[in-house]
Amino acid sequence: MAKVAFLGLGVMGYPMAGHLKTKGGHEVTVYNRNAAKANKWIAQYGGKTCATPKEAAAGQDFVMMCVGNDNDVREVALGAQGAFHGMTKGAVFIDHTTASAEVARQLYAEAKTRGFDFIDAPVSGGQAGAENGVLTVMCGGDTACYARAEPVIAAYARMCKLLGGSGSGQLAKMVNQICIAGLVQGLAEGIHFAKKAGLDIETLIATISKGAAQSWQMENRYKTMAASQFDFGFAVDWMRKDLSICLAEARRNGANLPVSALVDQFYSEVQKMGGNRWDTSALIARLDR
Repeated sequence: MAKVAFLGLGVMGYPMAGHLKTKGGHEVTVYNRNAAKANKWIAQYGGKTCATPKEAAAGQDFVMMCVGNDNDVREVALGAQGAFHGMTKGAVFIDHTTASAEVARQLYAEAKTRGFDFIDAPVSGGQAGAENGVLTVMCGGDTACYARAEPVIAAYARMCKLLGGSGSGQLAKMVNQICIAGLVQGLAEGIHFAKKAGLDIETLIATISKGAAQSWQMENRYKTMAASQFDFGFAVDWMRKDLSICLAEARRNGANLPVSALVDQFYSEVQKMGGNRWDTSALIARLDR
């Protein structure tokens, strides 16, 4: 059992912190900007809550964070009441936010100067993966501290890997989102075409899902896409945030991402349709309109 703090109790962080308590058996302290959410978590799981990230981080073996974007990462970690000001020497800070490799490297360097370790560890699997404790976690950092952190992360992960040095976890998550963007657009076009062609969607998918076209997106999203239901899953706003990180990194490293750039534009059209909080499969909505 370890002493663990979890910072950020959104749709991902709330169940992840819960798994640390129930499955991992750890002593868990939570922090959330909306204190009511933290109090709700305490009522459900026990443990304790703190008023600031600095207080929550004090005396912990591990501090996990899952917030919104680079600005949130810097504020919660490095702000006036940020967690880095309360970290214990020798502890490990694990950032599950999907953010830039740049901010990961910045926090890694700052952590080193303060005498503790930092791992960038974005996740894939969405809200369902977090609730079921079966996330994929992509990590960047040093081998020794990763070896200490992996058994703790295991409370909510079915796959956890160290991909390389600082920033490698964030770069791996970018690859993940690049792949998903193209897959969802292809599936959207396929189902849209099938409707226009008068094919039975159930029979079609039952057939082609047993061949080379099969994917997680096909298995899990074709029914709701065909029915124009987009009220669950990973939101369009968040996917656009992630794609902006991918495209910015591509400009730095010289990668050519024409499909990702195009799909990002398609998602901007979905936003203009009022689909900011629709899930990413809503790409089909702009085809069917």
